[in-house]
Amino acid sequence: MSRLAEAVVGGLGASGATATDGFGPVTVDLPRERWVEALGTAYAAGATFFDLLTAYDLGADGFAVVVHVATVDLRDHVLLRTRVPRDDTVLATATGVYRGAAWHERETHEMFGVRFAGNERLDPLLLPAGFGAAPLRKDFVLAARAARPWPGDKDPADSGGRARRRTPPPGVPAHWPDVGSERAR
Repeated sequence: MSRLAEAVVGGLGASGATATDGFGPVTVDLPRERWVEALGTAYAAGATFFDLLTAYDLGADGFAVVVHVATVDLRDHVLLRTRVPRDDTVLATATGVYRGAAWHERETHEMFGVRFAGNERLDPLLLPAGFGAAPLRKDFVLAARAARPWPGDKDPADSGGRARRRTPPPGVPAHWPDVGSERAR
């Protein structure tokens, strides 16, 4: 196991932090209440190089927020991960430990809607101000999927076969109108 992972798990004690050694760096799962403490423990153990903070959608289970940190010589690195529930998407900011996390937190807030308590500069980076949605969430509907025909979608009627009911592309809600049925023949 990674020396950094051992330091984080040992530093948090019996708080429920667990390390998983898989493909790539060791991943340490932490309770979100101990997030900043775990980041500080990793920093004190030599993980002074920070290069990633992001999230991914777990569906009904909320979001996983992940940080990748390493020693400056890149000989040891670790992923620190915590879960944030969908109905309470607030996590303490990492900027007190890693100043470079500010930009990553802005992007994660904009794309997933995770708010970082203590970081007051969560201005939009890519989307217009007031966009009001988080486009990387699984429940975000991509309007382009409903507005344009799905690539590779073949209608048997075009080849002389029997026509069948068209299915909407993945991610388009069932209540949206079938925009592909009005194609010019």
